[in-house]
Parts: sequence; structure tokens; C-alpha cells
Amino acid sequence: MNESTKKSIKLAVIIVLVLIALTVISNCYVVTQPNEYTVIRQFGKVVSIRSEPGLSFRIPFIQTSEKLPNRELIYDLPVSDVITSDKKTMSADSFALWRISDPQLFIQTLNGSLANAEARIETLTYNAMKNVISSRTQAEVISGRDGQLAADITSAVVDSVAQYGIKLLAVETKHLDLPDDNKAAVYQRMISERQNIAAGFTAEGESEAKKIRSGADKDAEIIVSEAKAKAEIIIAEGEAEYMRILSDAYADAQKASFYSFVRALDAAKASLKAEGNVLILSEDSPIAKLFYEQ
Repeated sequence: MNESTKKSIKLAVIIVLVLIALTVISNCYVVTQPNEYTVIRQFGKVVSIRSEPGLSFRIPFIQTSEKLPNRELIYDLPVSDVITSDKKTMSADSFALWRISDPQLFIQTLNGSLANAEARIETLTYNAMKNVISSRTQAEVISGRDGQLAADITSAVVDSVAQYGIKLLAVETKHLDLPDDNKAAVYQRMISERQNIAAGFTAEGESEAKKIRSGADKDAEIIVSEAKAKAEIIIAEGEAEYMRILSDAYADAQKASFYSFVRALDAAKASLKAEGNVLILSEDSPIAKLFYEQ
């Protein structure tokens, strides 16, 4: 073996040793990101969970590391049908916001599997949603969309998922409506109910209008009767005054004579209104006497 060959072998050995050293060094350290947990296992057993971001040490080839998310996670729940207390079926499309709060418990109960965690969240959330909605009428469910319904469902699930090292942040409903297969029938029934209510209001309005018209007619009859009574009283008072004046006039000879004369003139005037009329007076007529005296 010549000198050149020996140098090549030495260089290859050095390179291999350097690579082995780098591999060992790289396996000695693990990087934990701010949004993750680093789980250190030794022969499959969890010996350490690191949540602080940065570089940390592990025993190479003996200890292994795996990652779990240390951030808010969202799970889109499958669309499910729920029944209200008044036996109305509704279709709920929801999602859950959650995070791993206790990674040690999460690993022990769910084997550190996100799929297992989502399956438990789905089951518990569906049961809570079914119980909460089944205690309300459809109208109450719709009015509870201001946040109360979601708060009640979240509250019912929080304690259940805590046993798995999970913190449930919220359960929100994206869509809560009637199922597509009976939506048309329900809408038609709602229209029919609204029409019946409208017909009831119309009937009540017509009845009230009839009462008002009847009352108005009665009031009008009373007013007319009172007016006629007052008119009769005024006419009677006028006639009485007329008789008094007439009696007064005939009580005095001069007044009686003048009154008879005026009445005669009025009668003559009335008889001569039409064109071509001729007035014939007797000798004892007050008007004729007036001309004879001239």
C-alpha cells in the first residue's frame, strides 16, 4: 500500500467520523417552536415534555422526540340533525375551537393522536348539542343564535373534554336550519299558518270596524234626534212669539189696521209676480179703500 492510498483511507475515515459526530450531535439536540410541544420518549415511555421554545438536549439513539401542537386548533364538525322540544328537526353545521392544555394527559388518554381527539370532541359536542337543543323549542333555538345557544353547548362539553387534556375554547354554529328534505313542506306550513293568522286579524278588524260603524250610526241617530227636538222647541218658541206679537198687534185698533194693510199689500205683491196677472179688488179691500180715499 503506497503513501497516497494510505492518505485516502485516512481522509475517508476522518470524513466518516465527522459525519458520525455530526449525526450524534444532531441527535443530541431538539428545537421546540413557540407553537408546539416537544415530547421526549425513552424506549417508548414519555420522560419529558418541553413547552418552552428553544434548543434542548436529549440522549441520542436512546431518546426520541415528537411534536404536538401548542396552539388553537379548529375542528369542523360533520353536519348533524337535532330535534327541538316541539319535535322540529333542524340541521346543525358547527365547528369547535380547542387546544391541548395538558399534553401528558393527552398522550395517556388519546395516545397523543389528533384524530382520536377530534373523534372525542365530535361525539361529546354532538351529545351536548342534542341535549341543549332538545330542551328548547324551535323559536327559542332561533332566538338563541345571539350567542346563548353556543355558550350553553360549550359549557356542557368543557368538563367532558378536560379529562383528555383538552381545553375547549368554543363551539360555534355556522348554520342552523331546517333539513333540505322537509324545508319546502315546513315553509309551506309556515305560510299557511301566517295566512291563518292574517285571516284572523282581518276578521277581528272587520268585526271591530262593524262595531265602530254601528256605534257611529247610533251616535248619528242620537245627534239627529236631539237636533230635531231642539228644532221643534225653537219652532214652538218662534210660533209662540209670533202669536204674542200678533195678539199684541190685534189688541190695538191702529196696529190691527196697519197689520191688515201690510198683509193685504203682501198678498197683492204675491199675486202679481207672474207676468200678465191682473189684480181685482173689492170695494171693501184695504188697498182699494186707500185709492178711494185719494
